[in-house]
Amino acid sequence: MSTPAGGQPSQVVMETSMGNVTFELYWNHAPKTCYNFAELARTGYYSNCKFHRIIKDFMIQGGDPTGTGRGGTSIYGGYFEDEFHDELKHTGAGIISMANSGPNTNGSQFFITLGPAQWLDGKHTIFGRVCTGIAVVNKAGMVETDAGDRPKDDILILNAYPVQ
Repeated sequence: MSTPAGGQPSQVVMETSMGNVTFELYWNHAPKTCYNFAELARTGYYSNCKFHRIIKDFMIQGGDPTGTGRGGTSIYGGYFEDEFHDELKHTGAGIISMANSGPNTNGSQFFITLGPAQWLDGKHTIFGRVCTGIAVVNKAGMVETDAGDRPKDDILILNAYPVQ
């Protein structure tokens, strides 16, 4: 695996339609996942993506350019393997993990927890946490949704970019 342009960024900033959120990346635990996320951000892949699924008190999900929850791909050209570590747990709000459809099906979609979700440990790769902007995440988690957990009003990732 090569290093992202400009080295390993310690954070990724997401400018959303509700405010900015900055994520600290866990390179020591999930290097392939961090590289994927940082490169997708750097190349503009996440720009204008919706947070397409929100479940109150659980999580907000985004990263699918189709906005359906069925799209998106990794920088590796398809799916890539999980990176689980016993010391990383879904202990509370602000954990960022890969969304998937089963083992080793990571692509571009991710979710941010709104509270503890320990039943996801060992099933979804944790690769960082919110270090600034948790109020934005919490506000997004309270928007009105339809019966399919889709926000009634779009919440967009306007821009995302890695920072050192």
